[in-house]
Amino acid sequence: MKKDLIAISDLTTKDVEDILLRSAALKEIQKKGDTHQPLRNKSLGMIFEKSSTRTRVSFEVGMFQLGGQALFLSSDTLQLGRGEPVADTARTLSRYLDAIMIRTFAQSMVEELARFASIPVINGLTDLHHPCQALADLFTIQEKKGKLRGLKLAYVGDGNNVANSLIEACVKTGMNISLACPAGYEPIDAIMAASRAEAVHTRSSLEITPDPYQAVRDADIVYTDVWTSMGQEKEQARRLKAFKGFEVNAALMRAANPKAIVMHCLPAHRSEEISAEVIDGPQSVIFDQAENRLHTQKAILEILLS
Repeated sequence: MKKDLIAISDLTTKDVEDILLRSAALKEIQKKGDTHQPLRNKSLGMIFEKSSTRTRVSFEVGMFQLGGQALFLSSDTLQLGRGEPVADTARTLSRYLDAIMIRTFAQSMVEELARFASIPVINGLTDLHHPCQALADLFTIQEKKGKLRGLKLAYVGDGNNVANSLIEACVKTGMNISLACPAGYEPIDAIMAASRAEAVHTRSSLEITPDPYQAVRDADIVYTDVWTSMGQEKEQARRLKAFKGFEVNAALMRAANPKAIVMHCLPAHRSEEISAEVIDGPQSVIFDQAENRLHTQKAILEILLS
């Protein structure tokens, strides 16, 4: 595995397999109540420009369970917020810390931080990618279905950062993915093109449609996310109109495989992108999925820092 985790596309298939195997082992250790602290005396700096529940808590608790410590670094209180160059911040933090996790808007900021840091940099979320989420999603699917290759994942909603990372994750592992997005809200062309090229080698299929029912037909996993992401609040009214008919509800689920599981990266807007009866229903694995952020991120930390 490379020094940094910037996007799923940077990983090899073996890297992904190693992370998932380690996630399972670390989850078992935690469930048994055993102590496992390979990162004793290691420190993770966590830079946040966006609010967070799951990312902050899972990384902070994960570092604690592995024997290390995590420092919450708000961009408002760092010199970054007063105009210090990213390169200078990267060089300085590299003298104090063992790794950096950053949750921000611009993908270019994460890439610049990684370029100038001598320690591992982990992308905790940008407007373009959410690799830690996608890895936890793969782990959850593997737990629930016993495999990845050959399964069909249907993503219904906005072609956002989560969709981008799921596309890359599916083609990396031989899964098939069908996306239903309204016109104008599809994933960016560059990610689609690169993923189509990789799909040829992994024998995955990648399709996009404006019809949610077509996307979920015979799907093993039905996945959705909020229609309005952080930083897009001014677009909310327009987006609600554009995404009408894209709610994951009981009627839509009847088009999927009867044994399909439902996933959402949270936070969820009930009665918008997903109905309450589905999110709380028997096919939902959404809170198992949320828990698995902890185990997968511990695996990432252990692999990068051990």
